[in-house]
Amino acid sequence: MLTHLFPAVQKPARAVVLGAAGFVGAASVRSLRAAGVETMALGRAEVDLLSPEAAARLRALLRPDDALVFVSARAPCKNVAMLIENLRMAESVCDALQASPVAHVVYVSSDAVYQDSAAPLTEASCAEPGSPHGAMHLAREVVLRAAFPGPLGVLRPTLIYGADDPHNGYGPNRFRRLAAEGREIVLFGEGEERRDHVSVEDVAALVSRIVCRRSTGVLNAVSGATASFRELAEFTAAQFSPRVSIKGSPRSGPMPHNGYRPFDAAGIKRAFPDFRSTAWREGLAAACRPPVPH
Repeated sequence: MLTHLFPAVQKPARAVVLGAAGFVGAASVRSLRAAGVETMALGRAEVDLLSPEAAARLRALLRPDDALVFVSARAPCKNVAMLIENLRMAESVCDALQASPVAHVVYVSSDAVYQDSAAPLTEASCAEPGSPHGAMHLAREVVLRAAFPGPLGVLRPTLIYGADDPHNGYGPNRFRRLAAEGREIVLFGEGEERRDHVSVEDVAALVSRIVCRRSTGVLNAVSGATASFRELAEFTAAQFSPRVSIKGSPRSGPMPHNGYRPFDAAGIKRAFPDFRSTAWREGLAAACRPPVPH
């Protein structure tokens, strides 16, 4: 559950975004700047969190009145080696924070920290991850809490989609690329499992709101609605002409999350009553449109 230390919106002196060159980080920078927040965007070129001098470099950049937004990660985390690398990155951040504390830290985590449940997941659900990716994010949350005694806001997004996603993971982002290229969309099984998907712009907007209310605690970044991968593929294919074909394929393993992973979005409504989550059809249609020339 999220608690606001500022009763109304109050821009911090500055927001520092770690991972600003990435998908979620870049969107967060745009959202913060649109809200009028002075923002320092730090990508790997500015601070490589795996380098030996990362903590010292970051420490020199931080100010006591900063809000630090920690998005940087090697994701998705698929194995032990990647897990260790991600914890080394967190170690650099923790070392910098202990030497140069800031006013507020916001960590962008993942819904993968939660144990599967047939009931809709909430911020109070059991955090018992079943994957290296979930274990990585939960471990980072723990070490951040241990290293930073100040206000810490943790945002846990579910599956994120958006036009600039670089990962090409199974789901809306891959379906959109295949349809745009006129290539057949191949589903796992018949695409029957149902999942919640959230727009990257919604995730970034929630980051900005958490920063501007100096919020602490945990919030899930979700839409509160589920859709099957078949529905997502059919809708995506319809956004392009000629429309590509969609076919199922034999599964090579069990259906992830038992085929159903719903979320209760009441936490967002409690924290930000005026926030309107983007419906997946609206968000996916926008992601499928050609970029507007500048």
